[in-house]
Formats: sequence, C-alpha cells, structure tokens
Amino acid sequence: MREDELRAKMVEAWKGGDKFRKDVLSSILSTAKKVAIDEKSEVTEDIINRSIQKELKTAKEQVDDCPESRIDLKEEYINRYNIINEFAPKMLSKDEIKNIIIEKCSAEIESKNKGLIMKAVMPILKGIANGKDINDVVTEMCK
Repeated sequence: MREDELRAKMVEAWKGGDKFRKDVLSSILSTAKKVAIDEKSEVTEDIINRSIQKELKTAKEQVDDCPESRIDLKEEYINRYNIINEFAPKMLSKDEIKNIIIEKCSAEIESKNKGLIMKAVMPILKGIANGKDINDVVTEMCK
C-alpha cells in the first residue's frame, strides 16, 4: 500500500465521522514515518507494509493478552485488529513459500544448511511471507 492511498483512506474515515478508524490509520502512518526517519529514507510502500505488519502484530498481542473480564477493552482491540488487517498485505501460504524456495534457492537447498537457506531466502520473501512460516518450511526441507 502506498502512503497516498493510506492517507486517502484516513481522510475518508475522518470525513465519514469514523474517528476510531481514522486514529488506527493515523497510527500506521505515524509508525511508517518513524521507520522512514530511522532508516533515513522516504516513506516507501515496503515501509508502510512493514509498519502495517508491526501494528497488526501489536494489535494481535493486545487481543491475546487482554483479560476476559475487560469485554469493552477486548472489543476495542479486536476492532483495531480487524481494521489493520484490512490493509495488511496478504501473506504467502507454506506451499507457496516452499515453491519459491525451490525455484530461487536450489543450490542452497542441496547443502541442507538451514542458515545458508534462510540467508538466501529472507530477502526474497521479506514482507510477503511470515517469518515463522518460512522457518518452518526451511526446517522441514532440511530434514
């Protein structure tokens, strides 16, 4: 997702009177800007996608850690998670990850060296696949 698209969605929510949605999208933009400043770069699509994933992970942890007795708070966290999830880039399945690894890293696979495979595949799959899923697939391939 590009910055201008995300900003347009934020303005749309603001004009529609959905303050909560506007605040969630504003939070994603703020995170992206902070990452861009830290990396001394412009706000790119990759930075926005990483920021969305970071915010999504935080929201998931909030939902998981929220006490069951705090129904109102848990509902707010779930709503936040759902809004962020709308904008999250779709992650590859384990089968898709395996196919890409086989296609792009055949030499590394032959070595059965997990570290070497991970080093080769992470730049390719960064931002489009879950790191845990990549690790699981590589571990399985090294057996």
